[in-house]
Amino acid sequence: MENLRISPKTLTYRDFSPFFNGPIRVKLTKESLLNIKESNKRLLLQISEGKTIYGVNTGFGNLSHIKIAPKDQKNLQLNLVRSHASGVGKPLELGIVRTIFVLKLLTYVKGYSGIRLEVAEKIVQFLNKDILPVIPEKGSVGASGDLAPLGHMALSLIGEGNVFFNGKKMTTKTALKKANINPLKLQAKEGLSLINGTQVSTAISIKTLLDGEALLKMADIAGALSVENSFASRKVFHKAVHSIKEHPGQQLSARNVYRLLKGSKIVQSHTNCGLVQDPYSFRCIPHIHGACRDSFSSAAKIINNEINSVSDNPLVLKNGEIVSSGHFHGEHLAQAMDILGIAFSELGAISERRSHYFMKGSEGKFPPFVAKSPGVESGYMIAHVTASALASENKTLAHPASVDSLPTSGGQEDLVSMAPWAGQKLLQIQKNLRYIIAIEMLIAGAANQIASSNIKSGKGTSPVIEILQSICNYNIGDRVLSQEIELISEKILNNDFINEIIKNNKLE
Repeated sequence: MENLRISPKTLTYRDFSPFFNGPIRVKLTKESLLNIKESNKRLLLQISEGKTIYGVNTGFGNLSHIKIAPKDQKNLQLNLVRSHASGVGKPLELGIVRTIFVLKLLTYVKGYSGIRLEVAEKIVQFLNKDILPVIPEKGSVGASGDLAPLGHMALSLIGEGNVFFNGKKMTTKTALKKANINPLKLQAKEGLSLINGTQVSTAISIKTLLDGEALLKMADIAGALSVENSFASRKVFHKAVHSIKEHPGQQLSARNVYRLLKGSKIVQSHTNCGLVQDPYSFRCIPHIHGACRDSFSSAAKIINNEINSVSDNPLVLKNGEIVSSGHFHGEHLAQAMDILGIAFSELGAISERRSHYFMKGSEGKFPPFVAKSPGVESGYMIAHVTASALASENKTLAHPASVDSLPTSGGQEDLVSMAPWAGQKLLQIQKNLRYIIAIEMLIAGAANQIASSNIKSGKGTSPVIEILQSICNYNIGDRVLSQEIELISEKILNNDFINEIIKNNKLE
């Protein structure tokens, strides 16, 4: 089980990778404990002096003009959590839920939320016992906090709703009894603090970055495999060509493809073929893949900034002043994930074009649709159609969520970010992309079997061909391809291709 010390220190999205592999244990540092306690003292002082504080002695949203009597203030927090647990849909995956909890702690340990130490310690208890709230995926517009999903998170902390415990879904009450944990009793501001924040949107964005890193590499791997087995030029990926373009992602992608094809006898077999230019989807791999990589880097910077930001409302400042701002607004995340959605959609678009190129055949090399017996067999015609369907779906999904807004809370929240939807459709784009790349690799591997099975592949493409041969029945000809596509996609998801390549090759 992974261990993490929660402190105000800076983290990056990569630090969250273990949370998606299984249970973790966390511990608050002394600095964190002190920050939380001091923040709570400042809040209690303001309350004792009779100050009007949003969400403590007022209503919420468009009801903020209504004063709440002291006798009703605890009930106010309880009602808030229950009413906000209004999400619908499938539960968020457990790695995302663990990340939500940790992100909530990261805000608290900076000392601007005013909550008691007991709130943070309850989250620590849940994490260390791996009691994870059932949080529906839909219901947040990404502003005023991810209110509905965080409402479900908060609901579990007070002993209500449902959780996953020891891999099973059960009532929170049952899980807490089994784990010997008491539910949290909310005090001033605590219900509000639990449901305010961008933690759900940020957790989803972290997931997309972790998955996205591998997809960027796999796009280069699939591209190199297609370059090699379509008999396209390797020369266009040389460092001298790309050093005169000032885009880091382009230079990196070009290096990857050039290295992967090192030592390829297939590439050497057509050095003097007389072909002047390859289609864009081949010779512009560095330009298109590179643009996607640079977009990824820009988005990752924004998401890392959000990870290390305070996301709560109202804020209890160090001087004791309590300020209502908009630090729960997810616009940065929404735009970052929209950019990622466009980037990963483009990776699918160019991959589908390379698959299409193989469908035309190559005279004297391999027949149309890479069929063993064209006419009698359809080859990979419909596998390509599947890639086309997924690429088209991704183009629709890549429409930015952040440009949309529907006012909520009686107009008080009059422009919202839609960050959770930006993240959810990005996850689907990435899933589709895995299939599109899998289909490209399936087809390029088939071309290799027909045209180049006795010729040495590149240093980086050889292990890819070996894995493909182990799961694809290329010698049979026409067959059901769905299972093979699924198996290749699964190996992409599990980093099997990347791990095999990097044993003897550098891959950036």
